[in-house]
Amino acid sequence: MPTGKFAISGLRVFGNGNQSTPKSVKDFVVLRTEKDKRSAWLKWAPVEDAYAYNIYIGTEPDKLYNCIMVYNTNEYWYKGMDKNKTYYFSIEAINESGVAPKTEVAKVN
Repeated sequence: MPTGKFAISGLRVFGNGNQSTPKSVKDFVVLRTEKDKRSAWLKWAPVEDAYAYNIYIGTEPDKLYNCIMVYNTNEYWYKGMDKNKTYYFSIEAINESGVAPKTEVAKVN
């Protein structure tokens, strides 16, 4: 600034937390409803030091391009599928120090 005075607004500082990254999610289950194939119930065992989870969704196992972040819960009701397509899901846990490895991709017909 020509006057020598300036201000910073909205500064975000990134770094690593003081704990280890969360463990991988266990017991990830996707249950597609028989009556309405456009919906599925997702449930998993909670990870002790995680505060959120990223759920990845796609129509091919190597193309999980959609992601939903879920806070403070270990289940999710997903209602965004085409009733005639096969879908694939994976999930990862998140805490202040990073993300856990993603689960194996689950196929849902």
